[in-house]
Amino acid sequence: MLKAVNIHKRYTDLEVLKGVDIEINQGEIVSIVGSSGAGKSTLLHILGTLDTPDKGEIYLDGASVHTLKGNKLAAFRNKNIGFIFQFHHLLPEFSALENVCIPAWLGGKKKREAEEEACRLLSILGLDDRLENKPHALSGGEQQRVAVARALINKPSIVFADEPTGNLDSRNARELHELFLSLREKFSQTFLIVTHNKELADMSDRILTMKDGMIV
Repeated sequence: MLKAVNIHKRYTDLEVLKGVDIEINQGEIVSIVGSSGAGKSTLLHILGTLDTPDKGEIYLDGASVHTLKGNKLAAFRNKNIGFIFQFHHLLPEFSALENVCIPAWLGGKKKREAEEEACRLLSILGLDDRLENKPHALSGGEQQRVAVARALINKPSIVFADEPTGNLDSRNARELHELFLSLREKFSQTFLIVTHNKELADMSDRILTMKDGMIV
């Protein structure tokens, strides 16, 4: 479903990725672990098309992602890829409902259709009484669940999560772990997660370890 071949990335004199190969199957939860500086987040950003490799090929659902540019790449990313970050990047001036709707609106969905799907997702995530709350009026765990709903609104092929529990206490982190499992069961959602959290990694189907720019 996701396949990357011989991914290289260098920043000036620092070689961050040294020929990474990775393959993820539909419905898998895969975690990438390793020490800081191993290249985990760089790999995730390249696979998610937020950065470009110096060399290598990326395929998602049969599409040659590495050949896409500009508006075509942006449209592909918005439709097929969801993102969850440690800092959820919710827009402070918008409500929870509006934050979730934004990727759908960018993708051309009608306002009502997007809002209905956002309400459905927020209800599944236990936030049906928080639709009109702005981020400052939500707890850290609630903000992260809004970010999860936003990542799912366009029914992406894969969700990339970069340290998704890094800013949460242990209880909220555990709830997010369970949520990922639930979403995989309900929607066969695929996740690729970069994490230092051993509990989150251990609940994955597979753990990949990175060291010195390679998967070992």
